[in-house]
Amino acid sequence: MADPQRHAPAAFVDAFAREHAITLRVLRAFPADRADFRPHERSASALQLARTFVGEGRMLLAAIRGEPVIGSGSSAEPPATFEAAVHLFEAQAADVAREVGRRGAALAPETVEFFTGPRQVGTYSMMSFLWLMLHDQIHHRGQLSVYVRMAGGRVPSIYGPTADEPWT
Repeated sequence: MADPQRHAPAAFVDAFAREHAITLRVLRAFPADRADFRPHERSASALQLARTFVGEGRMLLAAIRGEPVIGSGSSAEPPATFEAAVHLFEAQAADVAREVGRRGAALAPETVEFFTGPRQVGTYSMMSFLWLMLHDQIHHRGQLSVYVRMAGGRVPSIYGPTADEPWT
C-alpha cells in the first residue's frame, strides 16, 4: 500500500495551483480603484484582504524553507497598492509550487510553529500547516468575492457559474 504522506506534497501543489488561480481571478475582478472598500467598519478593506493573501504566501515560503513562520512577513513592506498586492500574490505562487516540488516528500516529517489560539503557539505538521494556509486563502477569497459584487465588479466563476459569469 502506498504511503499517503509520500504523495501529500504533490496533492498540495495540485490543489494550490488550482485554488490560487481562482483566487487570482477574484482579485482581478475587484475594481482596484476601490481598494479602500469595506462593507462594515469592522471589516478589512479590500487592500487589507489582498495584503493578507501576500502575507500568507510569505508564511508558506518561510515554512517550506525551514524559516520561522511567526513574524516572517513583519519585516517586509506591505504592497502599497491593490495592483501591487495582486502582482506579488501571483509571483509567490510559482515560488511556492517550485519549493514544494523541490522538497517533495522531505517536507512530510517536518513541523511548523504557529498560532493555535489567542496568544497560544503550537506545533503543526508541515503538511497540515500548508493546507491550513491554503484553506485560509479560500476563506478570505470568499470574503473578497462578496466585496467584488458590492464594489461594482463582476463575480467570476469560482466552483461553478455566478450571476455575472453563467455557464450557458
